[in-house]
Amino acid sequence: MSPALPDGDPAPADGALPPSAVEGAQDRAFGVYLHVPFCAVRCGYCDFNTYTATELGGGASLAEYAATALAEVALADRVLRAAGVPPRQGATVFIGGGTPTLLPVADLVRLLDGVRTTWGLAPGAEVTTEANPDSVTPDGLARLAAAGVTRVSFGMQSAVPHVLRTLERTHDPDRIPDVVRWARDAGLRVSLDLIYGTPGESLDDWRRSLEAALATGVDHVSAYALVVEPGTRMAVQVRRGELTLPDEDDQATKYELADDLLTAAGLHWYEVSNWARTPADASRHNLGYWRGDDWWGIGPGAHSHVGGVRWWNVKHPRAYADRLGRGLSPAAGREVVDGGTAELERVMLGVRIAEGLLVDDLPVAARPAVAGLVADGLVDPRAALGGDGPRRVVLTRRGRLLADAVVRALVV
Repeated sequence: MSPALPDGDPAPADGALPPSAVEGAQDRAFGVYLHVPFCAVRCGYCDFNTYTATELGGGASLAEYAATALAEVALADRVLRAAGVPPRQGATVFIGGGTPTLLPVADLVRLLDGVRTTWGLAPGAEVTTEANPDSVTPDGLARLAAAGVTRVSFGMQSAVPHVLRTLERTHDPDRIPDVVRWARDAGLRVSLDLIYGTPGESLDDWRRSLEAALATGVDHVSAYALVVEPGTRMAVQVRRGELTLPDEDDQATKYELADDLLTAAGLHWYEVSNWARTPADASRHNLGYWRGDDWWGIGPGAHSHVGGVRWWNVKHPRAYADRLGRGLSPAAGREVVDGGTAELERVMLGVRIAEGLLVDDLPVAARPAVAGLVADGLVDPRAALGGDGPRRVVLTRRGRLLADAVVRALVV
C-alpha cells in the first residue's frame, strides 16, 4: 500500500496555476515525469503507487493507459499556456513506475511521441526509462533507443539470491550482465539501482552485489538504504519478528563500502545516493529535482512542480482516468512553497549534491555555522574556504551520512 497523499490546499478542477508560477520560468529547466503504475508482482518492501498489470480495467487498464496519460499531457499543455508560462522544450523525460517496460514498446513510444509533439525535446535531451531485468529484450531496447530513449535504469537491487527473495524480486541475478550488454548495444546509457540493508544481508553479500554491478562496466550506480514503510508486507514481517532490520551502524558501514568500491572503480558521487563515471553519466532529470527546476508529473499519484507551486494527482488509476475522462485535472491537492519552507527545501536538496551550496547564498545568520560543520568533519574545508572558487558547503563522506544534521545547522 502506498503512503497517503500529502496534506495541502484543494486543487482547482481545471488545474489552473497562479500568476506566481510564471516568475523566472525562462531560467528553469522543464522536465516531464511519466508514471507507469504497473508491476508483474508487488514487492513486499515497495510503497510506490503500483498495481499488478491485470487488476485494473477501463481507462486505468494497461491496454488503455497510454491514451489516458496522453490526455493529461494535453491538459498540462493547456494549463501552462493559460498561465502564460513561456514555451519550453523538455530538457529531460523520465519514465518511471512501477515497471514501465511492462507496457508494450509501442505504447512507450507513443507516450514519448506525445511529449515530443506537445512541447518538443531540447537538443541532447535526456530520456530515461526504468526497467526490471526480466522485462526487456534486445529488440525492445533497440526500438526504444530508435524512438529517442537515451538511458535505461535497471532495478538490479542485489546480486545475491537470498536477498532478492527477501525483497520478493523476481529476476535472475545472472541476467544482469546480459541486459546491460543489450542496452549498450542499442546505444543506451545504463544505470543500475541497488538496495542495501535488506534483512539478512551480510556485508559480504553487499560487497558481492557491488562487485557484480561494477563487473558490468556501467557508468552510473544508485545505492539506496532500504526503508521499510508502514503498510507494506515487509513492515508486517518486521512487526511479527519474521524479519530483523539492520541497525544504523550496519547501514553506515555498507554505505562506506559502496563509496570505497565505486570510487576505486572510477565512479564519483554527485548526490548522496548516486555515483557516475563522468558528469555526462549523471541523471540530469533527478538533478532537476534537487536544483528546484520545473517538472510536470503525468500519471496517478505523480507529483509536479512549476515555479514554487507543487501538486499531486489522485492515487488510484481508476479515479485518475475518470477525472481526465470528464475533462478535469487529476490533481488531488497542491501547495505554494514559499518563505521558510522554500529555504528549508533549497538547503535540504542542495546539500545532497556534490556541487553543494554557495555560502554567500545562505542566510547571513546561518553562515557562522559552516565553521562548526567543518570542525565536525561534516563539510569539506577546502570547499568552505573557496579553495577552488566561490565558497561552498560540500559534504564530506561523514557529512553525507549525517546530512540531516547539516541541514538543521544551516536552517535558522
